Amino acid sequence: MNKIIKNKKLIKQNERRYFMKALITGASSGIGKEMALYLSEQGIDLVLVARDKEKLEEVKKMMKTKTEVICADLSDAEACINLYKQVDNIDILINNAGFGTCGDFTETDLITELNMIATNVCAVHTLTKLFLTDMKKKNYGYILNVASIASFLPGPKMSAYHATKAYVLKLTEGIYEEISREGYDIKISTLCPGPIKTPFLETANVRFNTKPMSARYVARYAIDNMFEGKYMILPGTSNKLIRFLSKIVPDKIAGKIVYNSVNKLH
Repeated sequence: MNKIIKNKKLIKQNERRYFMKALITGASSGIGKEMALYLSEQGIDLVLVARDKEKLEEVKKMMKTKTEVICADLSDAEACINLYKQVDNIDILINNAGFGTCGDFTETDLITELNMIATNVCAVHTLTKLFLTDMKKKNYGYILNVASIASFLPGPKMSAYHATKAYVLKLTEGIYEEISREGYDIKISTLCPGPIKTPFLETANVRFNTKPMSARYVARYAIDNMFEGKYMILPGTSNKLIRFLSKIVPDKIAGKIVYNSVNKLH
């Protein structure tokens, strides 16, 4: 009987997707682009956001559903607020925009790091607050905040990046408990992947000693688990293992392990 009820709920949810609209930041490449493709395959309309208008237009041509593109630099707080004002009826918010930088803390560029904090932290905070407020009014919606396996670990050579992703994780965890206790029909999840084959690695000027995962696999795994209301999404066995070890290995030792696994490209 429980299985029949679960299947009926799943059918109803799948039917509802044809009337949904998703907003994805960082949608011009990588997992943002792959998430857009997967959601479009499911009949969901899209609002794709990134800084590169030309790349966004290229991605738009690949979509099967109604798609709007918005060029915005989310390191600017005013741009985040303007983005919110430009769209309406968003059922799915995916905060994917973000970047990293690699190097000793005193040697990395301060302005780059401040822009990274603004994009990885402030933009996620702002958009989550604004769109969650609307979702509460209609008592429905999904939010997927992209953190990283880095959010569980100290980050020598990428200290600021690890710190930004830890913020995303803890923010999402706190909100999850709030809306769960308040009884809202809203699902909020955090995605914590490891290295992925995307332009992120080149932008961050970093190479890891582990094999990067496929952006397509991570995106589809994340979307499927988001719709199931998964609290924390960890794609791949190795990431689940890292999460487990992060609970039992002292931070000081974890920092040494991370330091030896991170290599600056240039």
